Amino acid sequence: MKKLLITASTFPRWENDTEPRFILDCAIELNKYYDVTVLVPAAPGSKKSEVLDGVNVVRYHYFPIHKLETLCYPGAIVPRIKEKKIRVLLVPFLFSSLYFKLLFTRKKYDLFVSNWIIPQGIIHAFFSDKYIQVGLGGDVTSLNKGILKTLKKRCVEKASYITVVSKDLKDSLIDNYRLNESKIEVVPMGVNLAKFSPKNRIENYFKQEDKKVILFVGRLVEKKGTEYLIKAMKDIPAKLIIVGDGPQRDYLVELANGIGSDIEFVGPKNKDELIKMYASCDIFCLPSVLAKDGDKDGTPVALIEAMASGAVPVGTNVGGVGEVIKNEINGLIVKDRDENELHFALDSLLKNDELRTLYSAEARKRAEEFDFIKIGERYKELLEEYC
Repeated sequence: MKKLLITASTFPRWENDTEPRFILDCAIELNKYYDVTVLVPAAPGSKKSEVLDGVNVVRYHYFPIHKLETLCYPGAIVPRIKEKKIRVLLVPFLFSSLYFKLLFTRKKYDLFVSNWIIPQGIIHAFFSDKYIQVGLGGDVTSLNKGILKTLKKRCVEKASYITVVSKDLKDSLIDNYRLNESKIEVVPMGVNLAKFSPKNRIENYFKQEDKKVILFVGRLVEKKGTEYLIKAMKDIPAKLIIVGDGPQRDYLVELANGIGSDIEFVGPKNKDELIKMYASCDIFCLPSVLAKDGDKDGTPVALIEAMASGAVPVGTNVGGVGEVIKNEINGLIVKDRDENELHFALDSLLKNDELRTLYSAEARKRAEEFDFIKIGERYKELLEEYC
């Protein structure tokens, strides 16, 4: 059996962690065909190596004082730097540590998949190995100036093949780097349909009594547009549950306190908790926006998981969100940064049980197109063809 190395910088730090696990879920599918190892940065409290759901995980240290390895978790690299500027000093340590880790271990592996152009793709490009590069969002749409753009261009040109999670990201790569369209394919991250299902619904799970529940799940960062959802909740007779954490949390809590609506911040949740939350809410809202630095959503896994669970989605036509939600077929699309239009959409759905039932069924059908089994099969085909 061939050995596959998957590199990433967002990954569960330990079992039942609240960090996103879509790379792990993809690795589980690929583990059916290959001997898979995932290589990711270390974090305080994480093991140097372990097996998660049958997948070998190796974590590399990138700073001599291990308790200061806080660049990547929780959250993502760029928001972590924005939260605490001094973390930028860890960036060269991260890059150089990944380089040397690959230099001394890559000969053990036959195949390579690099997730995120920065930093994984940039480092892979220094070696002669064939690799599939995966673009997931801000790594494609932001940081497209100066030396980083030069390094990103080198990465995507040297990659054997490129996948991105939305057509929007594909268009962005072609526009910014003049790549041949035939070298790029849209392969979204998927969902485990056996786990995420309307059958997991628990009535009154949020202790909302007779209220309907609107759910948001994501990092509390600018591109998620959470502030517009909070503003839209004014005079909405429903309970809003906000799952996640991030640099905007304090600002958003203060904003919510001034709205006077039923809004609860519950912090990050692990996958087992989310399985119940998605199925037990009535509406899942993702009001994504284009951030000032160019960052935006790819195809958010939370959106697909919520739809698989029967939640009715409301979102904006930003990034890959509008590629998943089909307006007035399986949910509603509203204008970004417009709390008034969002308010109207939420209010109209809450008042129409029949429409919510229809959209819920259609949302589940749409999510079935993102089955991780199909995603794993497609990556196997790509690896065999291009690597």
